[in-house]
This record gives sequence, C-alpha cells and structure tokens, in this order.
Amino acid sequence: MPDYDYDLITLGAGSGGVAASRRASALGAKVAIIEGSRVGGTCVIRGCVPKKLMMYAAQLGDALHEARGYGWAVEAAAFDMAPWAAQKAAETRRLEGVYRQLLNGAGVQVIDGWARIDGPNTVVVGEQRLTARHLLIATGARPVRDSIEGIGDCPTSDDVLDLQAVPAEVGVIGGGYIGVEFASILARLGARVHLFYRDRQPLRGFDDDLRTRVAQALEAAGVVLHPGQSPQRVARQAEGYELHMPSGMTHRFPFVLNATGRRPNTQGLGLDTLGLQTDRVGAVPVNERFETPVPGVHAIGDVTNKRNLTPVAIAEGRAWADAHFGSEPGAVALPDFSLIATAVFTLPPVGTIGPSEADALAAGHTLKVFESDFRPMKQTFIGGAERSYMKLLVDADTDRVLAVHMIGADAPEIVQSLAVALTCGATKAQFDRTVAVHPTSAEEFVLMRQPARVVKPGA
Repeated sequence: MPDYDYDLITLGAGSGGVAASRRASALGAKVAIIEGSRVGGTCVIRGCVPKKLMMYAAQLGDALHEARGYGWAVEAAAFDMAPWAAQKAAETRRLEGVYRQLLNGAGVQVIDGWARIDGPNTVVVGEQRLTARHLLIATGARPVRDSIEGIGDCPTSDDVLDLQAVPAEVGVIGGGYIGVEFASILARLGARVHLFYRDRQPLRGFDDDLRTRVAQALEAAGVVLHPGQSPQRVARQAEGYELHMPSGMTHRFPFVLNATGRRPNTQGLGLDTLGLQTDRVGAVPVNERFETPVPGVHAIGDVTNKRNLTPVAIAEGRAWADAHFGSEPGAVALPDFSLIATAVFTLPPVGTIGPSEADALAAGHTLKVFESDFRPMKQTFIGGAERSYMKLLVDADTDRVLAVHMIGADAPEIVQSLAVALTCGATKAQFDRTVAVHPTSAEEFVLMRQPARVVKPGA
C-alpha cells in the first residue's frame, strides 16, 4: 500500500466537511481539512446563522409594535444596521473560533488555503503537495451569477449580510428560500421590497396551501409581489440597477438581490485531473455510499446537489466516516432521508416535513386532509392580523401521518418536535390520543378531529 501523508484529506471546512473530519479522526484516522475562506462554511459564516440573526432583528420590530397592545409604553424606534452588522461579525468570528477549536481538539490538521486536486490521491495547496488514501469533496455551493443577463453584477445573500445600512428600496429576484426570507426580513427593517419570481406562487416545491399563505404574509408585510415575472436583463447603473422585463417594462432599484439559486462549488477544483465529470450544474456524481466513479474520491453535502440542507450534510459526513474508518468498514448506516424536516425563516416562519398534498397524491395516496387556520391568542388580544395555518396529510388506508405543514409563530420548533413522531411512523389515531398542552398553538395538531376533505389520486 502506498505511503500517504494522511488517511483523509477533506476539501472544505463547512458543516459537512467538519463533521466528517472530526468523526474520522475520532475513529483513528489521520486527517487534514483544507479551507480557502473561513472555517464554518456557508451556514455558519454567511448563511443560516447570520440570516437568522437578521430575522431576530426584524422580529423584534414586530415585538415592539405588539408590546404597545400589551400595555408597554414604547417610543418610536428605528433600526440601525451598522451595530447589528458589527455584532454579527463578532458572532461569526466567535463561531469560526469554536469550529477551529473543535477540529484542533479532535486532532484534525486545519490547512488554510485553496485546494486543487492534482491527480489521484493528491491535493495541492499553495506550495504544499499532499497525499491521502481518501479525498472527500465537501466544498458546498455558491450563488448562481449567470441565471439572467447582467445579474452577475447584483449583490447576493452574502452581500446582504454585510450591509451597513438598509437600502430604501430593494428588488429581489427569485422566489425560493433565500428570496422570500430576505424579502420578509428587509421589509420589516424598513425597505420597500419588490419580489420577482417565475412561478405563480413563491417557494416552488412546497405545499400549495403554504405557498399561498407565504405570499399573503409577504404582502401583509408590505412586499410587492410580481408573480410570473422575472427580468430578461439587469443593467448596472450609477445609481443602482435597472430590471428589463419581457413586457418591455423596466424597474429601477438602488439595491437588487440576486436570489436565483446556488450551484455546486466545483469550479477550479481540478476534477479534470481525475477524469471526473460533473453534471450540467457542476454537481459531483456519487452513489448511495457517497463514492464518485473515481476510486478513493468521495463527496457529501451541497456539492452533490441532492438534499441541500446543513443537517443532511452533517449526517452524510458522519455516516461516510463511520463507513470508512469505523469498526465495520464498508457499512453505511444512513439516517432516514425519506422524511426531512425543514424551515423557511420568513415572518411568520414555515415548518414542514413530508410531501406536499400534490406529491402525496401523485405517489398514489388517498388522503385525509386535516386543517386549522386561526389567529393565535397573542394576536387576537391586540387585534393583530397574523394567522397560523396547520395541515396534516394522513394516508386514508393506513392512518399513517404522511406530512405536517405549518406557517405561524414557532412553526420550525413545533415541526421539529413532530418530526420525531413522523419518523417513528405515527398514526392519526396516536395524534388523537395525545393529550394537548393548553393554551398553545401546537395543541391544534392533536385536536383536529374531522378532515377538511378526502382526496383521491387523480381526483
């Protein structure tokens, strides 16, 4: 067997790469992890974590307004982005330090620099040439910058999180997670927001009843929706950006957010030196064991473009390490990826697990659909308009709960808890036998007794 420098070299110190490297090192492997940007990756440094911190800032604005209805004498308040940005930067520095400490404590060597694969089992970083028995590609994804002519000049979510002031007016292009979250947040922080997206509703792939209510919540926050509309071209101007629409109409904004998606981060990795071909979007092809067609080369997380969620990348990384360095090499004990809970941090937020109603019907299920749509007690007390909507999809033949969908306060926390029940195969009868916690919004999930409708495939 060749004499390698390491048992494992991981390319990318994001959530998946860090998880795999730490687990492999704990199992006795000699591991190096290479990162050209900041340890922690997209989620920790420029994604989920700082985005949610910005959501908290927006949420506090709502809370200040609601406080008056609960007897608090609150003076008019204005949001100042600069102090938030400074605190956010300090927090991401702290978290990066934590991740470095975790890697060092696990015995993983952290190498700062941009890695390039240079043939089998070999990686070049600056002047260093390193070899390993296994190469694990965990380089994540990056914003798409060529989806529309001229959009490459527009800021992305990375740039929004580094703003020092809230723009007076913002055009957001894209109706996915990133687009709707930042539209919701920026509108509450004082921007006049326009959201452009190709489909009839935002959040393609989610349940239609959730999509409808997300659109309503965005409009209630003052976001101007442009469904079925996406610019043909974006022109950079001295004072901002001009969106050229297919209809011939133009829109001008001082700030335009490119939220048209993300793409696997494989450019410049040197995959061609292995003869490894990516797919049309640049994703690394892998089998169920995270193996590429090239022996000794593996990939996990967003770079494979399969289930682009941080917890999935972490689970994949740990499973991969167990399979290659555990007590039973070759055995992969994967979590159940057939049911993955996820959240969209709009205000109010979305939590969901399981198929949409349309997807469940397409899979052949006859459905009992249970719904609850109400104003939570916190809102009714002050005459607020914000609502909560909950939906259960139940297989009519087996009584198994197939999906939980919710938009409303605390939806991600509630759905995370219910995800355990769905993973265990809970039935509607078991939901019905569960005693409610009162008064809570979550109790509605165990109090829905009569289906709103029964729907058969093809109906």
